[in-house]
Amino acid sequence: MDKTYYDPKDLRKFGKITEWSEELGTKFFDYYGSVFEEGALTAREKSLIALAVSHAVQCPYCIDAYTSDTLKRGVTKEQMMEAIHVAGAIKGGATLVHGVQMMNKVNKLEM
Repeated sequence: MDKTYYDPKDLRKFGKITEWSEELGTKFFDYYGSVFEEGALTAREKSLIALAVSHAVQCPYCIDAYTSDTLKRGVTKEQMMEAIHVAGAIKGGATLVHGVQMMNKVNKLEM
């Protein structure tokens, strides 16, 4: 399958989001850059977190970008997959724990 809904070339256009809202776009990129600076977490750790979150929010552009970035930072395939499993477990758990809301509603309606 050569065609997908998401064009990988669009990732290179990310910086252009400032064209239609320069002030907000610039603020976003300033914030984004600050988030990924070394701090209490290393850039490597932040990249691995970003890779896992990219899968949880299902952003193919982010997955591409952070797969490349984590590899450049020396993250192994095993570490990458483990991080993705962590994201999957949290996302699955979040879905299931919301079942309590349904259970509460059913119990209330059955009264």
